[in-house]
This record gives sequence, structure tokens and C-alpha cells, in this order.
Amino acid sequence: MELHFECTQCGRCCHDLRLTLSVAEACAWAGRGHQVDLLTEAWPWPDDGPSEDAVMAWRKATSFAVRVGDVPFRINLRLVARHEGACPHLLPDMRCGNYEARPRICRIYPLESRPFEAVEPGRRKCPPEAWHDDMPLLERDGEPSDSAAGEVLAAHRQAMIDDVPVKARLASALGFAETAFAGEGMAVCEVAPLALLTAVEEVSCGLWDDAQGWAIVTNRTATAQMLADLDCPVRLVSAGPAFLPALLTRPDQADLARAPKRPNLR
Repeated sequence: MELHFECTQCGRCCHDLRLTLSVAEACAWAGRGHQVDLLTEAWPWPDDGPSEDAVMAWRKATSFAVRVGDVPFRINLRLVARHEGACPHLLPDMRCGNYEARPRICRIYPLESRPFEAVEPGRRKCPPEAWHDDMPLLERDGEPSDSAAGEVLAAHRQAMIDDVPVKARLASALGFAETAFAGEGMAVCEVAPLALLTAVEEVSCGLWDDAQGWAIVTNRTATAQMLADLDCPVRLVSAGPAFLPALLTRPDQADLARAPKRPNLR
């Protein structure tokens, strides 16, 4: 199967997004004074052995093990560049003012960042006229047609794996130990740019261990009751800055539970 695409420079992909970053990219973003949030979701994980399922293997590789009460979970923590409205680097003519140093997630768009998800044009921000068979080839059989784009994509995915130990300790440094139940939404930690940079520096110096005492936040009464019955620390919350609920459609990207859609992540 072939998918063709050419950017129309509409600028839609540069508005109202949360961009998944590596730790190094997050430091560069915060170093310019821009907002970086921590987003978490967690899966119950009773069996920590190897998995032949590609989705489960990816989840494990990009998450760290914790206990919520006495129940084993794995937490996926994302560092995301958040901007409401236009990206701070978007120029009036819809060109990128940070083009040479833009994050990998921007470089690969509209390719899918996760290895088990297919690109679906209808779930991208690009207009219909960007997708035509007479456009340049974007991917063939799920693989990028451009070798350079493939290398950037591979580097992005590898960073999501390599950064896991740092992100586990970063949560501790920032005093963040809440997570959403996977498929229901994302728990959010908003942190000032300077505070993030300080925390990353402290983690790099070995000053913090992994965060302990994790709790689940949910906006669903049934989930809260189920977890309470298991003696898991749980807090029932409403949608807001600290909790981004899922929508009842399939996910756009960052997000993994094969069900509800996360907020507009990539």
C-alpha cells in the first residue's frame, strides 16, 4: 500500500498541539522559555515477562514499573511541548522560524510516531488536497519512503525508550506521582520552564530516585470504585488542566489502549 502526500504550508499542524519530545528536546524547548508539561497514563501490568505482541512490547519499552498500592502498573510518561494557538516559532507566512532545530516529532509529521499505528489522513490536520496519488510518495507498506525521514523516525522512537529511566526520576524531582488509567485520559503536571531545567539537571547528577507512592486519577466513578476495591490510591477528578479526559474516538497519535482518543497529541 502506498500513501502520497505533499505539505500545503497551511500551518494547521502548528496550532494547538502537545508535541511529544525527548528529554534533550524538552530542555531545548524550555530553555527558550516555552511550556513543557508531563503527561502520564498507566496500564495494570501483572506479568512483567517478555511479550511477543508488538503493541505490548512497545508499551513496556516506553514505560517504567511502579506499584499503585499493591497492584503492579507500568507508566508511560511524556514530555510535551504545549502551545495554545500558533506555535511560538510559526512565522506569519506559515514557515517555521525554528526549522533547523525543530523537534523530531515535527520533522516526521505526518508520519506516525508509534511503530504499530498506520497513518490515517483523516486523522491528520493536513487538508484533503495534501493527499493525492500524484503527490510525492510518503510511505509504502507502512514504511517511510524517504530514508532520511526514516532515520529521524527511528531516532525519535529510540529516544522514547532511552529516556524512560530519566523520566521516572524526573517525576520524583518534580513531586509528580499521579497517573491516569490508560485509555481514559492523561494526568498532567504543569511545570515552569526553569523548574523543569533544574529538575533535569538534578536528575543528571544522580540526586533523585524513581518516584514512589503513585496514585490514579480518573473522571469515571466506576474506575474509581474498582481501584478503591483493590486498595489502590485513587482520586476522582473533573476535566481540567491536571486531567485531560479521553474522547470516544480512536487516538490521533500519543497516545495506546486501542480505544478512546487522547487530547491532540503527536
